[in-house]
Amino acid sequence: MTTWHRLGDRTELMSRVPCSFKLDRWSIALFFYDGKFRAIGNSCNHKGGPLCDGRLRGEFIMCPWHAWEYSVITGKGPEGYDEEQVPVFAVEERADGVYAQTPPAMPRKLVKHMPSHLLEEHPKTAGAAPRVLCVSTTAMDDVNPRYSTSDALLEHALEQAKRRNADTQYVKLRDLKFRHCEGNYSKASHACTWPCAITERDPDDQLTIVYEGLVHWADVVLIATPIRWGNASSLYYKMIERLNCVQNQITIHDKVLIRNKVAAFIITGGQDNIQAVAGGMLTFWSELGFVFPPFPFIAHSRGWDAEDMQNNVRQVRASEPLREASYELLDRALDFWTIIDQHKAEMDKPMERAGRKANTLPEPEEIEEITV
Repeated sequence: MTTWHRLGDRTELMSRVPCSFKLDRWSIALFFYDGKFRAIGNSCNHKGGPLCDGRLRGEFIMCPWHAWEYSVITGKGPEGYDEEQVPVFAVEERADGVYAQTPPAMPRKLVKHMPSHLLEEHPKTAGAAPRVLCVSTTAMDDVNPRYSTSDALLEHALEQAKRRNADTQYVKLRDLKFRHCEGNYSKASHACTWPCAITERDPDDQLTIVYEGLVHWADVVLIATPIRWGNASSLYYKMIERLNCVQNQITIHDKVLIRNKVAAFIITGGQDNIQAVAGGMLTFWSELGFVFPPFPFIAHSRGWDAEDMQNNVRQVRASEPLREASYELLDRALDFWTIIDQHKAEMDKPMERAGRKANTLPEPEEIEEITV
């Protein structure tokens, strides 16, 4: 049975559109386009973004979360994506106001899209060697490379991991082409998704290796950064902004992606601010779910007024204590992971309690759905 619902008079609605209404069990988005009121389902087929908050470009409304588009006339996507459709509701202007009809004249049609590239799970068999991921966050000119003190100490740790028969990966962020975080969380908490929406829709984005390494592959992660004006490197921040999608799963879905993994840090620089940089790193990586060995970072700095960087480089190159400190950092991290691995069941209990209560979006209001 169909029902007509009065939405308001024309003058009132013209001052409000685009806007949304809850009609029976449907949420509709009302637009004014080409001299007529148009009504379609308010929930984007992708992740449920509110279409009434989007931008109208011609007849297409762009979802404010991840930029999916739908015609406000047909409910379909643009050419090439027109197999996808949100519900379309009949609208009539009458003498006493504007009315919309439920159920929709055209039902929702949802195509189960495969992401442009999937993250691999990388399962690990029982008794397999531990996995150590080393991440370099320093940037340099590939044509005229310089000596990186943070890379040098990280590579010493990598050598030690190999001596201990661990599987290893070495990721240099400067070699990856990946986009900046687009701030989806700032649009709505549920707009920041896992996997990252950028990764899902952009096959050229190369942060996949970092996501896979941190979530699906590594047991131990070592992150190295230089100090830049009292902070970690800009590449480090570019990476961790994109990792908000990992932490956000805890916030909105009570889903902890990082379990029983150990992180440790290497921090070097010509200027001092080591404790502040380390403190920020410890806070962030703990929020992802990582745990830390005793003495979880090593660092080197010659202080604020030591502007002779060439001497800083010579000192790191020649320093046997710094080389040994790199070995020992890896040993502490790997030994701590071994203890955790032997007590995974006990470790998982506080992890379960640490998750916050889920605050998930309701299912889309439209109940008529055709999947093709």
